[in-house]
Amino acid sequence: MTENLIKQKILVVDDDLGTVTLLASRLEAAGYIVLKGYNGQEALAVVKQEAPDLIILDRMMPKMDGLKTCALLKSDTRFLKTPVIMLTASAEKSDQDLSIEVGADAFINKPVNIPELIHKIQELISRK
Repeated sequence: MTENLIKQKILVVDDDLGTVTLLASRLEAAGYIVLKGYNGQEALAVVKQEAPDLIILDRMMPKMDGLKTCALLKSDTRFLKTPVIMLTASAEKSDQDLSIEVGADAFINKPVNIPELIHKIQELISRK
């Protein structure tokens, strides 16, 4: 991996420990630094402290779901340009539309196709 890639920080937020562990393992193997959160409130705290280069948010979480978390992040000018990828188990077009409406930059269905996710991460970070 390139030196530039190694320094990229990605925040993975999902209430499912297995999903966070799997994504973190695969992203670290691809050369990323991975930060973890398990709900929207934790995500907001980590973002303010660590300023990740990209955020992967689960749509359905306790305490604060991915939609509200994304909307709050995008309403803060410090994080307006931070790319957000929304993950969901729902294949409904309305869920995808809502995610984009609140500011998500991409939408990926679960189960996550890791090569597709890494490609999307590279694409979004290169645009930033």
